[in-house]
Amino acid sequence: MTDDINEIETKEYAIQFFADDIDFELDEPEAIRTWIEATIVEEKKRLSFINYIFCDDEYLLQINIEHLQHDFYTDIITFPYSATAVESDIFVSIDRVRDNANDLGISFQNELHRVLIHGALHLCGHKDESDEDEANMRQKENYYLQKRTGMILDTNTN
Repeated sequence: MTDDINEIETKEYAIQFFADDIDFELDEPEAIRTWIEATIVEEKKRLSFINYIFCDDEYLLQINIEHLQHDFYTDIITFPYSATAVESDIFVSIDRVRDNANDLGISFQNELHRVLIHGALHLCGHKDESDEDEANMRQKENYYLQKRTGMILDTNTN
């Protein structure tokens, strides 16, 4: 006799979305997941897993202080776990994304999409430390945002 309770079907995804200590639910998670996966494939990288963890400013500030010794707010922190595959936990401050969208006069969804793809592009090897790197990152973000939304937003957020 089998135990039917243990046979509950659950779908595993390489890209997962979580909210920690914040009431937030991503719109269109399947479409976002597909878009990010296609980006990684186009960048010729192998996807193992990405966990996007949505949180608030204070939660991400604590991570920034504890793990990076940076005492300032940020919209995203990416923790890569592999040099050969895309494996990561990515923390996203919904507070910071919302404030950045308001400051830039763009929609929350467009800024959130930019931040999500920004983290994925970091995992694909793109940097934003120099002015040249940042310009290249912005160009890549715009390219993939256009694939997602048909819009290109030229902003200066990180």
